[in-house]
Amino acid sequence: METYTALRAFADSWHLLFMFLFFIGMVIFLFRPGGSKVHDESANMIFRNDDRPAPPEPEASRGRDQTNEAR
Repeated sequence: METYTALRAFADSWHLLFMFLFFIGMVIFLFRPGGSKVHDESANMIFRNDDRPAPPEPEASRGRDQTNEAR
């Protein structure tokens, strides 16, 4: 049996079953009851500092960045 034929038979049977089960598992994972809070938080993460700007960086970290840029 040639390598291509063996891989083709594997892809047509077992790998197709594996990919289908993986897809069903991901759908169940994404739509589980406790997941909506996590997904809502992730979706709104970019708007977290929308009302006011982010707090300024501490002076110590700014000094480090400037010395690294000078090199």
